[in-house]
Amino acid sequence: MTYFEMNIQNEIAQLKSIANKNAKAYRKTIKQLKSLKPFEVDELFHTAHEAVFSEIDCLQCANCCKTTPALINAEDINRIAKHLQLSTKEFITKYTQKDDDNDIVFKQTPCVFLNADNTCSIYEVRPFACKDYPHTQRKKMHQVLELTLKNTEICPAVNHILKNIESSLEVI
Repeated sequence: MTYFEMNIQNEIAQLKSIANKNAKAYRKTIKQLKSLKPFEVDELFHTAHEAVFSEIDCLQCANCCKTTPALINAEDINRIAKHLQLSTKEFITKYTQKDDDNDIVFKQTPCVFLNADNTCSIYEVRPFACKDYPHTQRKKMHQVLELTLKNTEICPAVNHILKNIESSLEVI
């Protein structure tokens, strides 16, 4: 195991405590971001996202797949069912459930499609929520700032991205 792999595993084990420890600073950062223009928020996130993901390999982590059921929309269901050669009804019955918010999600965590090496067995047809995660590279980031705070408990990269943005805001 490389130093990076050991370090990321240690960080994953401590994610909730790291997020809790940094919650006040993260909230301050989010408050500052809310005062900026949406395109400025996007630019900060996209720059930080690129920097962080140039160093972090999701395949060393996959904590999102191990802990959080992915949201699935109708288009995802149709695409994945077709890929698995199942009817949509079979797919829905076998792999999905409604969560507390009445959203459709995978019923199993870790994700049933997560392989032992942290790859995804349906990668080419994975749900949009999986493709977009951790949602730090999207447009209109100002709309998902609260979700970003929640994701600090799931994704080590989000913690690094917010720290990076916090540093950038100090310079502004």
